[in-house]
Amino acid sequence: MASRMVEVDPWEVAVTTLDPARIRFVESLMSLGNGHMGARGSFEEGYGGDSHLGTYIAGVWFPDRTRVGWWKNGYPEYFGKVVNAVDIGAIRIRAGGEPVDLFTVPCADFRFALDLRRGCLTRTFRCEAGGLALRVRFDRFLSIVTPELSFQRVEIEVEDGEGVLEITPLLDADVHNLDANYAETFWEPEPGVERRPGMLAMTTRPNPFGTPRFTVTAATRTRAEGLEPGDAWDDALSTGRTFAATVAPGDRVALDKAVAVVSSRDHEPRTHPAVASALLDAASSRPHGAHRADQAAAWAARWEQADVVIEGDPPAQQGIRFNVFQLLSTYYGEDERLNIGPKGFTGEKYGGATYWDTEAFLVPMYMSIAEPDVALALLRYRHRQLPQARHNARQQGLPGALYPMVTFDGVECHNEWEITFEEIHRNGAIAHAIRYYTDYTGDRSYLEAEGVEVLVEIARFWAGRVHWSARADRYMIHGVTGPNEYENNINNNWYTNYLARWVLRYTDEVLAGLPGRAAELGVDDAERERWRDVVARMYLPHDDALGVNVQHDGFLDKALAPVSALGDDDRPLNQRWSWDRILRSPYIKQADVLQGMYTFSEDFTTEEIRRNFAFYEPMTVHESSLSASIHSVLAAAIGMPEKAVELYSRTARLDLDDYNNDTEDGLHITSMSGAWLAIVQGFGGMRGLGERLRFAPFCPEGWRGYSFMIRYRGRLLRVAVGASSTAFTLVEGEPLEIEVGDGLVTVAADAPATVANRA
Repeated sequence: MASRMVEVDPWEVAVTTLDPARIRFVESLMSLGNGHMGARGSFEEGYGGDSHLGTYIAGVWFPDRTRVGWWKNGYPEYFGKVVNAVDIGAIRIRAGGEPVDLFTVPCADFRFALDLRRGCLTRTFRCEAGGLALRVRFDRFLSIVTPELSFQRVEIEVEDGEGVLEITPLLDADVHNLDANYAETFWEPEPGVERRPGMLAMTTRPNPFGTPRFTVTAATRTRAEGLEPGDAWDDALSTGRTFAATVAPGDRVALDKAVAVVSSRDHEPRTHPAVASALLDAASSRPHGAHRADQAAAWAARWEQADVVIEGDPPAQQGIRFNVFQLLSTYYGEDERLNIGPKGFTGEKYGGATYWDTEAFLVPMYMSIAEPDVALALLRYRHRQLPQARHNARQQGLPGALYPMVTFDGVECHNEWEITFEEIHRNGAIAHAIRYYTDYTGDRSYLEAEGVEVLVEIARFWAGRVHWSARADRYMIHGVTGPNEYENNINNNWYTNYLARWVLRYTDEVLAGLPGRAAELGVDDAERERWRDVVARMYLPHDDALGVNVQHDGFLDKALAPVSALGDDDRPLNQRWSWDRILRSPYIKQADVLQGMYTFSEDFTTEEIRRNFAFYEPMTVHESSLSASIHSVLAAAIGMPEKAVELYSRTARLDLDDYNNDTEDGLHITSMSGAWLAIVQGFGGMRGLGERLRFAPFCPEGWRGYSFMIRYRGRLLRVAVGASSTAFTLVEGEPLEIEVGDGLVTVAADAPATVANRA
């Protein structure tokens, strides 16, 4: 089992077993990122076995042609995908003329470790090659201080033997995507950039769709200790230099490698040589250790706001820190043109694009663990793409704006019809994120300027997408896919219908509070009256006998059966069953009804949530990475702490323990907020909608306690939950009144508050 490979440590993810069958899994776990770029944890010296070498630059993508056996109006013209960029990490080693390749060269004392506290990656091993016995140590990190810089150091001690030791740092652009059609490549040399030694300038090849081409330039500098410089080369697709020494037992050599990576998103290609050289000049003026210390200090500042401390459960502690680390490595709000892809910088699955996960799962977390500008950048990303969202709606013959299910530039670029055309609930999640930001911060400036424009266009889409059923005397929405993607082309998905109704009502309320804005946006009284009619007469499937909201028309006619009826050889369904069999089954990939009851928990009583949870959770296989966290939060809310902890463990250690047997494709980045949601919203009972923060904390059995930080309306609040009581401490800001259980508590800098936990 993959979980046995990972050592449990509160601040580290480490493996000490070199298993050729699990290299891709380990590469995913050891991925690094800094918002500007990222790379999988591949071996610098190269690995001859099964490996997925990947380096990715934020915002750099390629429109790969959609290939389907038939074509229908409205299909996206291309499938956008992140492109594997130049390999910046390569440092080849030869001992006595033999390559050091751990696929063919036996090694001992292997250890590969990701330092979560400092954002650094180290790998050590001993090996024998070419008559030399070596102890090797690699150290690397992607700077969050200067995100266009990467730093590496390799140290080698000779334990036995005499001979020639060679170390060759290089940049290699002869790369391809693992998911490329027919082994296509996406890069070619950029002739318009001045070529300098140690520098590669590559541009994405031409495409027929008129989307921008990207130029990425990488340049490197090295500093060697105990090695003499040898031959250098500068080819079309690679550049490097070999350093060598004749060594004997006890000798030590080292090499530092700094790489600057700049792209045409930020700099005109003609300026790349000068920009990269300036970055490297500054980097080379200080030793590797000084840059490493800067990295540690920058990460300490992030952890000061974002850390979650768990006492008494080391696997749970490691899980939450790993998840938060990977999220903050992927995105920290510096660039409003960027968003967060399901795999981040850790792989190519899902094309590396933006999904609805951002608004539904990530905005609430970022609101609490970072400054408001970080979450605001995510909202502005969508507003920037409002014209493209209008285009998407027109492609479907509809008014308003349809935000894409998958995108890089705002235009839909997913080629599965059941997702592209039908999973339209994403529109509602984007609207709800605007409401969450406004309520949580108390700042209405975004809502009143850009946000209301987005809301109006989304409302227009929903008003156009519903249809009137004369037979039922209700508005309906047919032909959709809900969050549960194990049911496609269904009618009246409860969650989708509920979202549509809520968006229309909320947008109308927002306009009522902004005199003059409706006229500015071309919304007249007749249009708003139409919205109100849809709100009043929207059909929401419900079964009175069961007392549950019905997932969609016809769901109760299925052969309903719990997951416990499945055999071990049935799971996971998406790897064992035909798609037809999955669609006909009652099994749920992730929450649909329960997703809605989580999002709008203030609309439902505890008993209503409990009945729906008891009905749907037993049929849920949790084969979506987004599923367990929502169920964990709801289980905590309805008094099922053991279930809540079980599902927390699943979401927190989804990748560390490889629950879905797919971590080798890359980490589940956008679901990683689920661990934070399960603790803070679930165990802590925090809610951020309304005029004040609310908490209803409890401490899971087996934990001695846990604590987390909350940034809220200019304050920084520390919440420490013990076995029987919770202490609220104001770290920064003015006194704050919060709701804990059924009472109000004021927390001031000189007056922490302690309140008994819920039973």
